Amino acid sequence: MTSTTDRTADTSKAVADVLKMPEPRPTRPTAWSTSLSFGWRALLKIKHVPEQLFDVTMFPIMFTLMFTYLFGGALAGSTDAYIQFLLPGVLVQTVVMITMYTGLTLNKDIEKGVFDRFRSLPIWRPSPLVGALLGDVIRYTIASIIVLILGLVLGFRPDGGIVGVVASIGLLLLFSFSLSWIWTMFAMLMRTEQAVMGVSMFILFPLTFASNIFVDPATMPGWLQAFVGVNPISKLVTAIRGLMAGSVQTAELVVVFGWCAGFIVIFGPLTMRLYNRKS
Repeated sequence: MTSTTDRTADTSKAVADVLKMPEPRPTRPTAWSTSLSFGWRALLKIKHVPEQLFDVTMFPIMFTLMFTYLFGGALAGSTDAYIQFLLPGVLVQTVVMITMYTGLTLNKDIEKGVFDRFRSLPIWRPSPLVGALLGDVIRYTIASIIVLILGLVLGFRPDGGIVGVVASIGLLLLFSFSLSWIWTMFAMLMRTEQAVMGVSMFILFPLTFASNIFVDPATMPGWLQAFVGVNPISKLVTAIRGLMAGSVQTAELVVVFGWCAGFIVIFGPLTMRLYNRKS
């Protein structure tokens, strides 16, 4: 009798377990949390392949030393005088040049099929791209700190103090994040890393060298001055020089913010459209 009762109780429990309502689903991750997760993924890739930091450590040192001692005496009479003019520009050039590696990394992930797996996840669709860009912001910050430390050693003294320096780096990071959307678009369009690098360098070299980074545009021919005057890199350099000197260039800041908004508004949707079609 007891055995029958036990079997009946076990059967009733099994039926109850089957009929029990399923537990509620976990909360869907937010766009911010998924973007941060992919940003952390980008940083983990650096951890496993530390050679990726070569471009954000050695290149800033090389650019700063080379341009200071090659052009300082000829253009400003001394390296001490030239470093005050040059360092904000070299800071911009260094960080802007390494933004193209965002496109190279994304292109490699796409060719390996990694983004096809991301597509199946219940996440905010742009988070793999936004996360990769956020992860690269850490690389830009490292490069900025290296240039500033080296500049201080060489004699650079920002009259704007710590506030001006921090504001300058923040503005540079915002511009670099916005500019990186162009390279993500090329990552979707090009079939190889070499093609992405070639196109990126073709765009970046005129923008950085035909600017006010190294010399005063007043010494340039009129047609070149016209290009330098509308060059977004020149606007960014002027704004950062002003912040570091303690004299905020409001007009230049407005123009730089406008360029940042334009890059994101134009190239962000284009990149996402290509991403949705490609993956």
